[in-house]
Amino acid sequence: MEQPRHADGTSGNIRNAEPDISLGATRAGWPAAEYETHEWKRKDDAFRASSYLSGMTGQPYEAFLPPLIAGSAYLPSPGVAALAEEAAQEISRFDERYGEHLRPFAALLLRSESTASSQIENLTASARSLGEAELGVEDRANATLVVRNVRAMETALAAAHHLTPDSILDMHRSLMDGTRDTDVAGHWREEQVWIGTSTVSPIGAEFVPPHHTRVPELMADVMDYARRTDMPAIIQSAIAHAQFETIHPFTDGNGRTGRALLHAMLKHRGVASHVTVPVSAGLVANVGAYHEGLTAYRSGDPEPIITVTAEASFRAIDNGARLANDVVAITEGWAARIAARGDSAVWPVLDLLARQPVVNAEVLESKLGLDYRRQKRALDALEEAGIVVGVNKFKKGRFWRAPEMLEALDGFAERAGRRTRS
Repeated sequence: MEQPRHADGTSGNIRNAEPDISLGATRAGWPAAEYETHEWKRKDDAFRASSYLSGMTGQPYEAFLPPLIAGSAYLPSPGVAALAEEAAQEISRFDERYGEHLRPFAALLLRSESTASSQIENLTASARSLGEAELGVEDRANATLVVRNVRAMETALAAAHHLTPDSILDMHRSLMDGTRDTDVAGHWREEQVWIGTSTVSPIGAEFVPPHHTRVPELMADVMDYARRTDMPAIIQSAIAHAQFETIHPFTDGNGRTGRALLHAMLKHRGVASHVTVPVSAGLVANVGAYHEGLTAYRSGDPEPIITVTAEASFRAIDNGARLANDVVAITEGWAARIAARGDSAVWPVLDLLARQPVVNAEVLESKLGLDYRRQKRALDALEEAGIVVGVNKFKKGRFWRAPEMLEALDGFAERAGRRTRS
């Protein structure tokens, strides 16, 4: 759902949206959506040669216009509300248990959540490739894109306490800088986008998000909603995420940016203050239900996306707890295999490897302040103990990676990717 087709459009007329009965009528208390009619304007440079496509010029199409939600008092049915509250409590317990007492875990979970969020968009990368991409190796395009998603997630969490449209633009800029879409990084789209059916026009498309002239107002509204503190956290986060995806404010990167927003909101509300609970790792196990939840939201029923988000949280916590146990076992095993003085450089290097399982000399110097001689002594000891493996990367120098930690991260990703039925 992250790469819709696009072209220019103009303003038009508005009509009320009729709820899709197959998905359930608009929920009580949820404001009705509308449709806005526009005239299709083709891009001459793209479609000059096609008389058929040229004939589409001037034809009407309808863009979805979601309701403004900043002042919404909507709450779901008691059963869904109870499920969402249980999910929030489980996230808080997980955050308290692992965030304060397992220091390397926060960085690993952030990386894992970014990988899972990218996986929903069919961008996959091994932990080893991701670690190397973080050090500047660009021979695997997907890994480089996932690294940018890590940066976007970091930007989102840094903005957790000042959620504004500008903070969304910063997240998107972190995600898209350096890609083929660098020119639109950190900018609202200035063209119509659409999803499905046609590669050349929105006429008859599966879903046509709001016209681009509506984006600034809609994004200001959803961010006003995101800053509220009087709504249950999971309900609020799921609705804000679904509204964001409905607005589709960018030409690309909407899914990953929208899931980063969800995490920023959980931190903003104090539900997850220390770690990034890998909700996307729960969503990726049932992407079909996730997309169905977003579709139901657009038809006026927010309950499915709230339910999907809550259930994804439970799956994410189970998977995250397994990763935490793996990390503890690995780091304890490392300590048992090393005989070194307390002031040896081996120990800070081990601590860094638990957070960043692929390192090089530059990282060891910048993050630990180790000169060449201390680096060599520490890494020689770790290689002898079988904790790291050294490898020479063409033009990038020598890297050291911790295979056990990389295997644990790949295990997490594999478990997240196991599909369940809708």
